[in-house]
Amino acid sequence: MRRELDDGLCYNPHMKTISILNINFAALTVLEALDILEGFLGEGRNHVIVTPNPEGVMLSRRNPGFRDALQQADLALADGTGVVIASHILGKRLPERVRGVDTAYALFERLSQRKGGFTAYFLGAARGVAEKAKANMEERFSGLKVVGFHHGFFSGEEEAAIIGEINRLGPDILFVCTGMPRSEIWAVKNRDINARVTLCLGGTLDVMAGEAKLAPGFMRKMGLEWLYRLIRQPSRIVRQLDLVRFALAVFWEKFT
Repeated sequence: MRRELDDGLCYNPHMKTISILNINFAALTVLEALDILEGFLGEGRNHVIVTPNPEGVMLSRRNPGFRDALQQADLALADGTGVVIASHILGKRLPERVRGVDTAYALFERLSQRKGGFTAYFLGAARGVAEKAKANMEERFSGLKVVGFHHGFFSGEEEAAIIGEINRLGPDILFVCTGMPRSEIWAVKNRDINARVTLCLGGTLDVMAGEAKLAPGFMRKMGLEWLYRLIRQPSRIVRQLDLVRFALAVFWEKFT
């Protein structure tokens, strides 16, 4: 479990955290996050990385198990423009957004320059998606070897076999993309698994496989991915009401 200190720093005494509605986000730039993730690969244990956005923060207020998982993670990165804006409103100022999928690609690019390369295991998404993601990523990043994969719709009986396979293969990076909050709760529950970094990254495998498209660059730069997703999938409007609830909760904390 992550060690919390009285002065607002997490287990790494050089890493400041900022609390946004009781979730402690690492106050890091993208480059600083990449340096830390690369450093984790050289340590002899697994590190759980979560990437909550405003929807995730609000879900954590309704789901104690999810809240505990976020609080027990080794690193919580601010994957959401709304989280960064909230930090400024609250006078705490996260330096910038650290978007999960972009950070994964940047980490792959950096690690591909290392002698001997690096390994990963893909867990999540529908049947066949992780396999497509493996093919695409190994073609794109020459230093990457995806040593195993499994879809995210596994039973309790299958879970033991999956954990056993991951422990046997010992990947550098384990992607857990089974959806929020299942990914985060599972990753923390299995934090002693034989990997060095466990990344909980929502629908990233769908993106890697080409099954889902990222928002256009200008929308991503402006933090409007939520609008792009809503246009493509109007049924998301129920989930995205949490964006309004998040804003109201931030202003309530600011002015009360």
